[in-house]
Amino acid sequence: MSDKSAGGKNVAFVGLGVMGYPMAGHLVNSGHNVAVFNRTRARADKWAGEYSGRIANSPAEAAAGAEIVFTCVGADDDLREIAYGEDGALAGMPAGAIFVDHTTDSADVAREVNAAAEKAGLGFLDAPVSGGQAGAENGALTVMVGGAEASFRAAEPVMQCYARNVTHMGEAGNGQLTKMVNQLCIAGVVQGLAEGINFAQRAGLDGERVLNVISKGAAQSWQMENRGSTMLDGEFEFGFAADWMRKDLGLCFEEAKKNGALLPMAMLVDQFYAHVQQRGGGRWDTSSLIQLLQKI
Repeated sequence: MSDKSAGGKNVAFVGLGVMGYPMAGHLVNSGHNVAVFNRTRARADKWAGEYSGRIANSPAEAAAGAEIVFTCVGADDDLREIAYGEDGALAGMPAGAIFVDHTTDSADVAREVNAAAEKAGLGFLDAPVSGGQAGAENGALTVMVGGAEASFRAAEPVMQCYARNVTHMGEAGNGQLTKMVNQLCIAGVVQGLAEGINFAQRAGLDGERVLNVISKGAAQSWQMENRGSTMLDGEFEFGFAADWMRKDLGLCFEEAKKNGALLPMAMLVDQFYAHVQQRGGGRWDTSSLIQLLQKI
């Protein structure tokens, strides 16, 4: 693993949401010179008050002089908005710089922006992350990366500033495809955990004691360790939102239409998340699936 203290580069970070805000902070704390842009200026001002960095008025301005430009926005069209045009990041980047997109978006848009970057003499990496807000804040994200090997090797030490694992998955788009696998697996695990905890409660068992013992065996998972207790307590006002999971699963379904993969369980869980949204829980954590079992 690369040294997290490696620093000294001029970098930019576009998108200071719940993930990007702490990720950009880790770059500063590791000694990099960071310029930031966020569509909501107040968010950038808050970040600059906490960390030392330059606030830019556009993605292009943030990217000027940057060796690496990092982005973490919402979806495909958000990425296009900050990447293209005279105010877009690609227009401001110097030749040879690398565009690293941490957004969870489609493999198609990753390949599209990669082609635009190549045409402009730039590198591009699609690098979605896993680990949630806590992972971003603790510098312990998992990053799955698609793109050219040379660009990956150049950007990897910098990504290690906020990651515990950074893995090259092959050509552009493969990072996004790997993140889709990640989300498919999570959907099934969360539903299984919800059913198990609800069963334990209805059986009159001590839920915490159940989680404590089964987490030492084959049932153990990140979701159990990090969400089991809050599911027992009915706490969902935090974490990775149901709205976001549905967006990610939608990407999986679109890709599955192309490659022929069957996703029956994911499609069922997606319907459950639709019910969570209908109950006003679009911003609840994905673990809120258990509410559907408790309040039928």
